[in-house]
Amino acid sequence: MNKPKILIVEDEPNIRRFVRIALEREEMTVCEVASVEQARVDAATRRPDLLIVDLGLPDGDGKELIRELRGWMSAPILVLSAREREEEKVETLNAGADDYLVKPFGVPELLARIRALLRRSQQFFQSQAASSRVRFGQVTVDLSTHEVMRGDEAVHLTPIEFRLLGALIRGHGKVLTHQHLLHETWGASYSDRPHYLRVYMMQLRQKLEDDASQPRHLLTELQVGYRLSGVMVEGGAAQAGPS
Repeated sequence: MNKPKILIVEDEPNIRRFVRIALEREEMTVCEVASVEQARVDAATRRPDLLIVDLGLPDGDGKELIRELRGWMSAPILVLSAREREEEKVETLNAGADDYLVKPFGVPELLARIRALLRRSQQFFQSQAASSRVRFGQVTVDLSTHEVMRGDEAVHLTPIEFRLLGALIRGHGKVLTHQHLLHETWGASYSDRPHYLRVYMMQLRQKLEDDASQPRHLLTELQVGYRLSGVMVEGGAAQAGPS
């Protein structure tokens, strides 16, 4: 198996060195940069499997960099930042980050989060290869291109919305717990924040259901979680019928 390629975007040399040593001990290939400008170049030329991004960079804000990268790449992004406010974390995740770790942090937690992000990324692309197009109701989802159509109209989903929808699709119609969906969409550290799910499920229903107040596909299982009903693989059989 090829070594995972990690790009560190951090302007503090001591932190870059600390993270690089920890990752190289785990036999990961590491490249480090200190600015938004160089991060753009290296992300495009090196095509990393995962990025570690600081928010306070000398030539720009890390959130804007993440938002820009999300326009053309899907590699997981782990943010390392001293910013602790919940609002900052939510804004960063909405911009397209996959997980958020507050400085100072320990090596075991850093490595655990990186492994989890790489594992989920690999599983996601495997599911794409197995079946890239699915549909439910009037909605068609192409997992390989992230294209979503409702009837003849394209629907724009944010990166978070698409990851949540992808997790529901991979559930094959099963009830998925709040904890499972939070872990799949935001990471293990968000397993106790079900209010995130309520907000994003409401947004998905508004975009994909005929009547968001009476959903037929994006269903709530009270006090347990959610499931996606009526999913069909294009050219195949139904995965889960309506309830």
